Amino acid sequence: MRPIAVLAAGVVAAAGLAACGGGESGSSGSGPGYNAGVNDVVNKSDKKGGTLKLADSDDFDSPDPGNTYYAFSQNFGRLYGRGLTTFKPGAGQESLEVVPDLATDLGTPSDGGKTWTYKLRTGVKYDDGSTVTSKDVKYAVERSNYTKELQLGPKYFKQYLVDNKPAYKGPYDDKSDEGLKSIETPDDQTIVFHLNTPFSEFDYLVAMSQTMPVPKAKDTGTKYETAIVSSGPYKIDDYTRGKSMSLSRNPNWNQSTDPIRKALPDKIELQLKQNADDIDQRLLAGTVDMDITGVGVQAGTQPKVLADAQKPYVDNPVQGFLRFMSLNVHVKPLDNVHCRIAVQYATDKVAAQTAYGGPLAGGDVATTVLPPSVDGYTKFDLYPQKQAAGGNGLDDATLAKAKEELKACGKPDGFSTKITARSDRPKEVAMAQAIQQSLAKVGIKVSIVQFPAGDYFNKYVGVPKYVHDHGIGMMIMAWAADWPTGYGFLAQIIHGDAIKPSGGNNLAELDDPAINKALDDAIANTDKAARTKAYGEIDKLVMGTAAEVPLVYAKALMYRPKRVTNAGITYAYGGMYDYLNMGVE
Repeated sequence: MRPIAVLAAGVVAAAGLAACGGGESGSSGSGPGYNAGVNDVVNKSDKKGGTLKLADSDDFDSPDPGNTYYAFSQNFGRLYGRGLTTFKPGAGQESLEVVPDLATDLGTPSDGGKTWTYKLRTGVKYDDGSTVTSKDVKYAVERSNYTKELQLGPKYFKQYLVDNKPAYKGPYDDKSDEGLKSIETPDDQTIVFHLNTPFSEFDYLVAMSQTMPVPKAKDTGTKYETAIVSSGPYKIDDYTRGKSMSLSRNPNWNQSTDPIRKALPDKIELQLKQNADDIDQRLLAGTVDMDITGVGVQAGTQPKVLADAQKPYVDNPVQGFLRFMSLNVHVKPLDNVHCRIAVQYATDKVAAQTAYGGPLAGGDVATTVLPPSVDGYTKFDLYPQKQAAGGNGLDDATLAKAKEELKACGKPDGFSTKITARSDRPKEVAMAQAIQQSLAKVGIKVSIVQFPAGDYFNKYVGVPKYVHDHGIGMMIMAWAADWPTGYGFLAQIIHGDAIKPSGGNNLAELDDPAINKALDDAIANTDKAARTKAYGEIDKLVMGTAAEVPLVYAKALMYRPKRVTNAGITYAYGGMYDYLNMGVE
């Protein structure tokens, strides 16, 4: 994940190892214990009241549930929206379990997995007092997947739902009452999805925020993010892009219709475009309760939180994000596979790891696209590297391999291109600088271009035309699974159908027929073991293209102030804290 993030059960075991005993504090300070929040919810409470104070170094891509993809916005959005399913609030193993939310139960498949039926709970109301219906869920899927205006989220539904003939253009262009024929709403409590192929993991797909209901009469397109109708326990009182968001209780939310939410704070305040280092200082001072992006504290703060007084309030989870660099296959000379392989060998991953925080706060050096935490991971390394003696970067043999590949691509003296990083994420910029220095050793000269996180994908790196016009060959990003399988991790970053005019995540613009077919065949297979094996083979196909440069399997130092209640790491959203039932003392 970008964002959106789900990990397989294997990560819990890995996180347990990192915890060195889970709740053991490892220090003389008082508190719930170092790594206590990795596998359990810390400071449990049902106490209502108070204001939960959050901060973000930039902004949402969009808070509109149908036009967002960041993991933190999917996690946070559950406070004001309810999808058909969601992930169980909690920490560790239980956070990976998909559970009914707006629906009464998980889906009922038929027709060999090509048809999925859900029943909605009765009595669920929006903040304006009107009743949520299945037609609102249908409309939410239509607007998020079929309109040209909303491009920031994934397009799974458009890819797999049976389309109208002629092709459905979305509710903004198609004014018919029927809309997309492959989503049926026979009554206000029933919704039926008809797919063009079996989709064995559909309950995970409908856990995404795109199934959060939107009443057609209240939809204002791209302006909807400033007037979102709430189906969850909180309503948005104000959202000013680049400045703040404030939430208060939805007066029409009924606990009896919502068995998973506690709705503890009276208010939730989110400050946007805040300096990342300043957020850390306010966390330590107790004036901010959470950094909502879930990326962990910055490099300068890491020694402070590991001191005895603060360490009991720190978690160091294996996050399940892959931090990697995409090489765009349409930007010269990276359209040549040998130039891409040269980058694979010449990118000093240990230097990139060190720049992001080292093994403890950065993560382990990566060699595959699938992290070890995701079902389907297979250990391999197509482009092995060795470090020079004395810690002076890559050894001569590794650099020689890079130079051989440069000769094979017709660039024996190297080439020039650009690399991007998010300007408000200092650790990511430092990683770009480390890569810049290592590539220079073989004559590959890269200039660093920085963009704000809130616009990173929708205006810059996720817009193919912008990338091509500006000659951006390399783009740093992080990704975690949309749900805990190889398909949930890979589809949106390497399948050709994921390439979009804006807001895309397939930054390499890979559209390899063999890779596309392998993914399509895997998701249609009802044999879980066969699917899992296939995902590992697809990973090898992707690395064979050399279009993705894995850097680190992410870890982070996460800080939870002592006044925060119900703090636990959710692996469903990439290893950040679960905001659904968080409160304050």
